[in-house]
Amino acid sequence: MDYEIFKEMVQDRIKDYLPEDYGSAVTDVKKVHKVNQVKDSLVITREGNKAALPNIYIDDLYEEYKKCGNFERVIKEAADNAQRYGSIIQETVPDLDKDRIKNNVVMCLVNTAQNMEMLQDVPHRPFHDLSVIYRFIARQDSSGIHSVIITNKIMEEAGLSSDRLFQYAAENTKKLFPVRVLPMKDLLTEALAGMEEDYGAVMEMLQQEISPEETIWVITNSNGINGAASVLYEENLHQLAEGIGTDLYILPSSVHEVLAVSVDMGNPENLAEMVYETNMSSVPLGERLSNNVYHYDKGMRKMSMATDVTRKNLDGERIFPAAIQDNNRQKR
Repeated sequence: MDYEIFKEMVQDRIKDYLPEDYGSAVTDVKKVHKVNQVKDSLVITREGNKAALPNIYIDDLYEEYKKCGNFERVIKEAADNAQRYGSIIQETVPDLDKDRIKNNVVMCLVNTAQNMEMLQDVPHRPFHDLSVIYRFIARQDSSGIHSVIITNKIMEEAGLSSDRLFQYAAENTKKLFPVRVLPMKDLLTEALAGMEEDYGAVMEMLQQEISPEETIWVITNSNGINGAASVLYEENLHQLAEGIGTDLYILPSSVHEVLAVSVDMGNPENLAEMVYETNMSSVPLGERLSNNVYHYDKGMRKMSMATDVTRKNLDGERIFPAAIQDNNRQKR
């Protein structure tokens, strides 16, 4: 079935897979802003509850449906997941007071231009062509990290300022998700070591010695989730650059990590073209960070933009010439 029919069927039948007390619940499909994209969200509310269940993203369900062709299985799993995560959210979100946020808020990086509408509703701080936003860590367990983006409303109701929020997040992020800097080959070795397939030849190649100035370095955090924010801690860049003996080019691999290489490894324009091609071919839209490359000057201990890619957005759409002209005017 096509997407529009699928969307109608999900809205009409979702309550068949929920407990009986959802019989009088109201279902509505709304456009919501997620990182880098706008998604169709199924909102389910009951009388007396502003949000009985977390949003169900219909476009994600449709992708699963296209893979398996089994509508019943997809909608049942969606209902089960909504109930499971709904209980977590209901336990934590109503209690988002100042003290809970103070101890559990962390920083994340998103692309500014791709998220302009979302950023209108969330506290944020500019960082080159990116923005720092904040997430409240509701729970960490074997199923992963459950978090909520801090909105202007949550911040205001908790009696916090944007500056204070940044202070708490900067402290917590480093403590809860320590920065990790390692060679790419070490990260690949770790990943392959846990697999059943025989990657003997690849593992042997990864064991070959590479000089620090020829190494691709990964900068992330201890769990590899939203680890690109680790680049905000300048001391790690300085230590890496000092060890290599050159300035660095920083390549935004995704919201989860960035790559660092010696400036002797290439010119920024070619590296930016590689970043763009990788984003378009290999990185899901919701995880793309930037098409630009950054330069870290170890002498000045400062990171700046090495490129200014204004031709295309993160979704691959070309920016209209008028938008480019407006951008150039602002820079003057």
